[in-house]
Amino acid sequence: MTRSAILPLTTALAATLLLAACNRDAPAPAAAPPAAQPAPQPAPEPPAPTPATVTSVELGNAVDAENRVATPASEFATTDTLYASVGTDGGSAARLTARWTYGDAGQLVRSTDADVLAGPQVVAFDIQHPDGWPTGTYRLEVQLDGTTVETREFTVR
Repeated sequence: MTRSAILPLTTALAATLLLAACNRDAPAPAAAPPAAQPAPQPAPEPPAPTPATVTSVELGNAVDAENRVATPASEFATTDTLYASVGTDGGSAARLTARWTYGDAGQLVRSTDADVLAGPQVVAFDIQHPDGWPTGTYRLEVQLDGTTVETREFTVR
């Protein structure tokens, strides 16, 4: 190779090395800022359970295996055991109360509570009097979580 051919080659190599050395100290190109991510949406809350409700109240002197009054009645004998069949429904548990009272003054005969679960359910309440019921007018108050929701009057003859 001649000297005249080596000189341009050497010059080109030196220029390339010089440029490479200059770029070594140059700041790195700035990274693009990350794209704004939308805030994650909170998961929707499940719907609140529907409150329990009383769907039916029946009085009678006997109940079947499903706690339903066999024959509804509003008049009873003094020797009868009295039953109240209370149907409930709803998505939440509740406290069911049967308050049995006697006479115009509302003398409390008995109060009984039962816990009801979510969904349809039938609860039977009963009262009996070993010496026989006094004749007269009685009342059953059905309460759900302390609030009277149904009232039934009946007589003993």
